[in-house]
Amino acid sequence: MKRKVIGVMPLYDDERESYWMLPGYINMLEAAGAVPVMLPLTSNKDELDYFLEICGGFLLTGGHDVSPSLYGAQEEIWCGSCCGERDEMEEYILKCAVDRGRSVLGICRGIQLMNAVYGGTLYQDLEKEYMSSIDHHMKPPYDRTAHMNLVKKDTPLFDILKKEQIGVNSYHHQAVKDVSPSFQTMAVSEDGLVEGIYMPSARFVMGVQWHPEFSYGSDENSRKLVKAFVTSV
Repeated sequence: MKRKVIGVMPLYDDERESYWMLPGYINMLEAAGAVPVMLPLTSNKDELDYFLEICGGFLLTGGHDVSPSLYGAQEEIWCGSCCGERDEMEEYILKCAVDRGRSVLGICRGIQLMNAVYGGTLYQDLEKEYMSSIDHHMKPPYDRTAHMNLVKKDTPLFDILKKEQIGVNSYHHQAVKDVSPSFQTMAVSEDGLVEGIYMPSARFVMGVQWHPEFSYGSDENSRKLVKAFVTSV
């Protein structure tokens, strides 16, 4: 049986000038029956076109903050470290994947990148720009519930989980602010933050703010989401 190849966006260590990868991203895709391939960090479109040919889907991982220039904002002093080449690479991969009907799942930075690329905006730092009693930057272990999310009916996430409320982990300091006109909201945290979006015009282009790569082993909802992604490829 032909295996489903999924391109995984690389993580980059600025200090060591090296690629790295959280095993959870790879393990959860393998557990769902996919063959994950970590891409090189490059903005070379010829190289990226090769991966667009061989990969049936793409996973947009966490990591650097999304550059405010990508969504037309001034960079505030509380914005974290950005990686321009990664922004350029992932913007190209995302737009081409959408145009070619490929499946895409964005996690943490991934949902933020999706939203920014298609005209949405971001909070550059929740502590500075969004008042809430919820800690969205939890401490380990990361495979436990930090807060509840409300899942909207008539969305792909509800179709997958069959639940209107789920517990999620939470480890981020940026978040979706204004939702892109190309996306619709499918999950909201109990303090009102957008935690899940999807592209209605695509078969499977979805982003979540929480981290299934940490919780897939203990959380059925995370496994269902990842399985639905892999099945769509």
